[in-house]
Amino acid sequence: MCASLSFRLNDEAWVLPAQTSPTTTLLDWLRRDAGLTATKEGCAEGDCGACTVAIEAPDGARVPVNACLLTLGQVHGLTLRTVEGLREHGACHPVQTLMAECNATQCGFCTPGIVMTGWSYATEGGDPHEALAGNLCRCTGYRPILEAFQRLPAEERRPQPEAVTTSATLEAPGQVFHRPATLAELLSLRRDQPEAWLLAGGTDLGLRFSEHREHPPAIHCTLGVAELQEIEVSPEGLRIGASLSYRRLLELCEAEPGFTPFATLLRRLGSRQIRALGTLGGNLGTASPIGDALPPLLVLGATLRLASHRGEREMAVKDFLLGYRRNALEPDEVIRNVFLPRPRPDALMACEKLSRRRDQDITAVGLSILLERAEGRITSVRVAHGGLGPQAGRALATEDVLIGAPFRQASFDAAAAALEAEVAPLGDLRGSAEYRRSAAGNLLRRLWWRWSTEAEAQP
Repeated sequence: MCASLSFRLNDEAWVLPAQTSPTTTLLDWLRRDAGLTATKEGCAEGDCGACTVAIEAPDGARVPVNACLLTLGQVHGLTLRTVEGLREHGACHPVQTLMAECNATQCGFCTPGIVMTGWSYATEGGDPHEALAGNLCRCTGYRPILEAFQRLPAEERRPQPEAVTTSATLEAPGQVFHRPATLAELLSLRRDQPEAWLLAGGTDLGLRFSEHREHPPAIHCTLGVAELQEIEVSPEGLRIGASLSYRRLLELCEAEPGFTPFATLLRRLGSRQIRALGTLGGNLGTASPIGDALPPLLVLGATLRLASHRGEREMAVKDFLLGYRRNALEPDEVIRNVFLPRPRPDALMACEKLSRRRDQDITAVGLSILLERAEGRITSVRVAHGGLGPQAGRALATEDVLIGAPFRQASFDAAAAALEAEVAPLGDLRGSAEYRRSAAGNLLRRLWWRWSTEAEAQP
């Protein structure tokens, strides 16, 4: 049954006309149809943060997101807020007042997005530098903005109405946008419409809506599928639903023993706005050679559970990635979940990323390693890379050099040389082939110095 596209915005219920395209970006609709023009378009790629708005979650969390990447179909049933909705009883919100008092605005183009990030920060807290990673400002610089954030009083979360959890079909001329609520519904749709776009957070696919103005005839949106949001924690590891956001995955990895190195990398994956939408399933499905999460999954020995109307099957991530943006997913399949085996307590793990900008930037070189030792020798090792070839993959020749070798500098020097010989990177604006090859080897060398120094520092 067709549903009316609806959501709550700035404390008001909105029901959109039947002809509204569900693949219209939230940003376009806000500016063109709702008359809420304070939210700006800067890059249309989820990079600059000028379009930041917030999802108000049922638990009271204020989740900043990029309105340029979200479609109206994705926000169906949610509670949203834009900068126009911050005034209470005619007064400005403290973040607005502090931005003015700290001289943190000049031309003002980016300011509404920064204000919405600050409004979210008031309840979520954390490092203000990290909170601002998804907002660019070239007028005032960041010192006065950080001062405003640091002076911002913390606020209690206010619980919001539960999001719509029932399935919905949203239609417009020439389009149908399915939002199934169960895995069974999704698999039936995949069987009947295997050509439809499969959409989760849209941090990659969303560019085809925002930049390329594509409006596909059929979309299957996975955000409402309960089974794809599930989390299972066991002594063996973590089983993560394919549509669980990086925001929630980061919180989980920070709390679970063995996954701290992965959490450290996840905190550099995009920005808070991107992590609120992006998913492991999306990173795997796009099979990009520079997907941040792929090298850690490879060294952990992660496996996938793939589902279709025909049943389910298990597959290792290393077998799932077939080439440049190619994977082993059948047309009627979806990724149901990802299993992350828990590293042993005495294992050494590192997840490294080099990029031109520390935060909110695409990987130039990614390198992850998981290593175990006994009696001064390396007994088990996995090394995986990203950005060094047509797909993220294991560095098998490098592993052969390390396995059984003494845990000392000479072994890592030999492994670094093997890695530099093994990979075949391409050059682009983010780094030449020579830089990428040399940087990969140097990351291994640096890991030796870090681990050996940490060992010497232990009592």
